Amino acid sequence: MAFDTASRGSGRILGNKNKKEVHDQQKEDTRPSGCQIDEFLKAGHGVYFRPDTQQQANSERYDNCAKCLAGSRR
Repeated sequence: MAFDTASRGSGRILGNKNKKEVHDQQKEDTRPSGCQIDEFLKAGHGVYFRPDTQQQANSERYDNCAKCLAGSRR
């Protein structure tokens, strides 16, 4: 299940509910054109998942980020 968050401390896997995209903080692309996790958290678009897994996010129809996770469907 996804829950709103504005914090990186909520879990390893974070989602952007505006874009329906999931990110792995341990594999984050920090370049300016990268994941932009801080930006979507500040904008109020962040979610974390329980359980804290990519599979949970995918089951909730969040697509993988093409930059930090493989297998984006976009």
